[in-house]
Amino acid sequence: MALTPEQAQKYENFIKSHPKGHFMQSPGWARVKSFWQNEVITVEDENQEIKGSLSVLIRKIPFIPCTMMYSPRGPVCDPHDEDTMRQLLQKARLLAKKHKSYALKFDPDIEIEDTEFKKMVEKLGCKVSGGIKPYEGIQPRFVFRLYINNRTPEEVMASFHPKTRYNIRLAQKRGVEIKIGTREDLEDYHKLAVETGIRDKFIIRSQAYYESVYDNLGPEHVRIFMAYYEGRPIAGTVAILYGNKCWYLYGASSNEHRNLMPNYLLQWEMIKLTIESGCEIYDFRGITGDLREDNPLYGLYKFKKGFNGKYTEFVGMVDYVFNPFMYIFVENGIDVFREARRQWYIFKNLLKNQGEKETAPDPASE
Repeated sequence: MALTPEQAQKYENFIKSHPKGHFMQSPGWARVKSFWQNEVITVEDENQEIKGSLSVLIRKIPFIPCTMMYSPRGPVCDPHDEDTMRQLLQKARLLAKKHKSYALKFDPDIEIEDTEFKKMVEKLGCKVSGGIKPYEGIQPRFVFRLYINNRTPEEVMASFHPKTRYNIRLAQKRGVEIKIGTREDLEDYHKLAVETGIRDKFIIRSQAYYESVYDNLGPEHVRIFMAYYEGRPIAGTVAILYGNKCWYLYGASSNEHRNLMPNYLLQWEMIKLTIESGCEIYDFRGITGDLREDNPLYGLYKFKKGFNGKYTEFVGMVDYVFNPFMYIFVENGIDVFREARRQWYIFKNLLKNQGEKETAPDPASE
């Protein structure tokens, strides 16, 4: 449903205050995803207070006369309230008819150990899977979460692995400076993100995308951290503060000065922000589910593990299918599409960087 300003405020207050609230269920995040249409489903109690909600993003499937509905980290409700969950799914089915959707996908903030939730949604007609791959679902299935538990910064620091504490102090000792950035710093951050994407084969987002995140969620919920060495930006991160959690949303670093350990110091500054803001959880976000040391993503796991968070596996992707034939047809094409998109972003940014080098003035001529 389209929300009035009063309804939108009521809805956002519910999302912020609920233990399962998530910034990806917020109206601001829906505005970031401007290529998707957004609809919000709510269920209220007898006092007209919201007790469950689902922010749904809707997008047309290319070349096919249907859409997909997706609710990132939804729903927000008591995960064992079967009646509320049933009502949310019933309203989603009505929404699917309106938008000709073949399925609703959601990847809730529910840990894998919660078998009661899994049984409940399967009873209601949903299909629960581990996602497309351990690390490559729409949202990561495996994350690290640091639970603050009313600890002081000193107590949290003492819980880190000794090597992690050493690297944080090394960055400080060698002159790495951390500053809270503004929207204007996103230009420098994006240049670092392009370097990182090419180096680590990640999807490279446009500068306009990061600006959209800031415009729609900041400055209240967005913090840009930039690491400098001798006055030059060498790494950066984007954090989201929302409700009872702080998320490490994006990170980037230069190919130079990595020996100065700026990424360790950036994480520590974001963790201190989490403590100072009264949040309960600092979420490092995605890691791999394949913990073999020869896995190329093992280094990322080892880095985050050093901060002594909890290795967390979510229940995975939940699919509520409206059109079984179209579901099978579309799902088989998702992997191909994602890899093609990743390669296109890398190629486009390589061309852009090459063009900038060719048009840059020769320092010797000045």
